[in-house]
Amino acid sequence: MSRPDYIPSLDGLRGVAALLVVEAHIGFIFPITAPHLVTLGDEAVGLFFALSGFLMAHLYGSRPVTRENVLDFLVNRFARIYPVYLAAVVFVAMLSIMQNLDFVQPIVGVTDFVRHVFLLGSSGVFWSIPPEIQFYLLFPVLWLCLAQPHRYSGVIVGLTVVVVVDGLIELPGPGIMLVSKLPYFLFGAIAGMMHSHWNRWNPSALTGILTLFLLAVFFTYRHVSSGFTPEFWSLQSAVAAAVIVGLVARQPPIAAHVLAAGPVRFLGRISFSLYLFHVPIMFLTRLTFDALMPEPALIVVTLFVAAIGAWFIHETIEVPGRRRLVQLWQDNRLRMVSRETPAGQMDRAILNLQEIEKRLLSGATSTMADQRQISTTPEPDAVDGTVIQDNRNGKLRA
Repeated sequence: MSRPDYIPSLDGLRGVAALLVVEAHIGFIFPITAPHLVTLGDEAVGLFFALSGFLMAHLYGSRPVTRENVLDFLVNRFARIYPVYLAAVVFVAMLSIMQNLDFVQPIVGVTDFVRHVFLLGSSGVFWSIPPEIQFYLLFPVLWLCLAQPHRYSGVIVGLTVVVVVDGLIELPGPGIMLVSKLPYFLFGAIAGMMHSHWNRWNPSALTGILTLFLLAVFFTYRHVSSGFTPEFWSLQSAVAAAVIVGLVARQPPIAAHVLAAGPVRFLGRISFSLYLFHVPIMFLTRLTFDALMPEPALIVVTLFVAAIGAWFIHETIEVPGRRRLVQLWQDNRLRMVSRETPAGQMDRAILNLQEIEKRLLSGATSTMADQRQISTTPEPDAVDGTVIQDNRNGKLRA
């Protein structure tokens, strides 16, 4: 990765979150092991939401809010999400209709399938995709607020009120509506803007240690202290997620060494495919090898197969699908521009003619002024006796 906006540590953070989501779903595949697991899936998804808000603000917040930029943003995000998402929905739907298979997170019936196709389904991990898409649709409004905060102060106040009310009501987190997840996206976006504008701070190794400590506390505090509520989705956790993402993005020493390590970044690169496909892959792997090895070994095998399968899907569906959709959009834009080019050339030609006309008129005016200074003084040796005196007091015989 050589993009100037690429932050390796954030890839690693995404990989950690994806791995914890997978760990949280082991219990669905292996019911005997489930009671012995501490699930951290909610924390991981909350971190994903904050990370998404951070990246949108960091990558797009400083760009001009133009029609072209907004359309590019929406197409790029749709291309990033939908091709591999649709493949996962179709795959799960196929497993769900197979008799005697009893898939653990099925899509039941045509209506449920259509809801998922149109990004309104909630089976398994699919529940978190609709809020993500809804945030993308909201982001152009947030983009305007970030670009011109004084002009859109009313909108900023409205979003603040929504966040405060959300915190007071304590809306449940899981669900396909954005409102209960909005604080994670918004606080993440604020962290993204701060990262883009505050680029003079060079964190120390102590900051790196603190970052890893906060990350560990974020994932474990509900399970190690009885004083905390078991509910995760709250304003406090949204702020904590945004702070962690912001600190990780600065790539502090020690924390960057851990999170930017090759294997962790690999999980980050394939994280979306892993997130969408790990349950069906692990389910089929358990069915295949169930009688061949004890459950602990089988869990390790299913995790390995899930990672390999996610890498394969990332390379064959996710990346090519995204590139194909973006290329189609760019080709369509080029055709639109080419159709508009003759009119643009005509406009430029008219402007050029108008400019030439102005120059000719100004030249004619100066010529008339010069002619007013003409005097006729006879000289003995002149053929016609006419002398033109120019404004430089020189004499030219005509």
